[in-house]
Amino acid sequence: MTAMDTTQEPSPAPDDSRGSPLAIVCGSGRLPFAVADAVLRRGRAVQLFALDGWADPSSVARYPHYWIAVGQAGTAWRLAREAGCRDVVCIGGMVRPPIRALRLDWTTVKLLPRLYRLFRGGDDHLLSGLGQLFEENGFRMLGAHEVAPEILMPEGSLGRHRPSQHDRADIARGFALIEAIGSFDVGQAVVVAHNRVLAIEAAEGTDAMLARIAELRRAGRLSAPAGAGVLVKAPKPAQDRRFDLPSIGPVTVAAVKQAGLAGIGVRAHGVIVAELAALVEAADDAGLFVVGVAPGEPR
Repeated sequence: MTAMDTTQEPSPAPDDSRGSPLAIVCGSGRLPFAVADAVLRRGRAVQLFALDGWADPSSVARYPHYWIAVGQAGTAWRLAREAGCRDVVCIGGMVRPPIRALRLDWTTVKLLPRLYRLFRGGDDHLLSGLGQLFEENGFRMLGAHEVAPEILMPEGSLGRHRPSQHDRADIARGFALIEAIGSFDVGQAVVVAHNRVLAIEAAEGTDAMLARIAELRRAGRLSAPAGAGVLVKAPKPAQDRRFDLPSIGPVTVAAVKQAGLAGIGVRAHGVIVAELAALVEAADDAGLFVVGVAPGEPR
């Protein structure tokens, strides 16, 4: 793996609640297991609460775990207490289900009026509200980056390739756009090419947004040539960073390549990097840059 431009020592993880296991509510993807492995390396036990239909069974099987259905909050709280868990991390992908599709236990049924109000808003509104429910029931919600700070994107470039000045200008415009629309609880990713905004992420997610760019390019709808443009990702300005931090990984690199872009620019220390070594290898092979930009960094 090519060395990073800059390095940073991981910051200390928070107090481990006297050695109690960390409860990890797992959605899809590799991130829940990267976090679990990082926590285990720090000497703390983990207890996975795998969401049925989302978490990968073969990966879940490597850890102490329970399977729970979306909508079974009471069951999850009871099992977490029995396992001695106090701290909870929620991480991994999941598409927001319609409330009528939830498999509710009795505790969750009693919370339905409140859940209905939470569902009538953006993802940050929903996730922060769910976190508050956990805390009202005696748990402490933590961000994945608090228990495994090494998963965050560092400052500087990963791999062999570097952004040009034009790329950095597009990255700066992307950050400004994400900040401007953040109050609407939408968009952690945008695509900018030659100072033109080509796409804004909404409910479809980053991969689908990039697939849309690839289709526009195939249809001849983009004036920017192949090899121009940047995927930009950053947390929303007022985002509760315990939940749904943006992430990139090898799959992102493949989608950026397919979309004909030059690379990826993300907010340093605000975006999770999945499978770091594989991401760097994929970016090097694809001829793409991946760079972490700190707030206020000179352009």
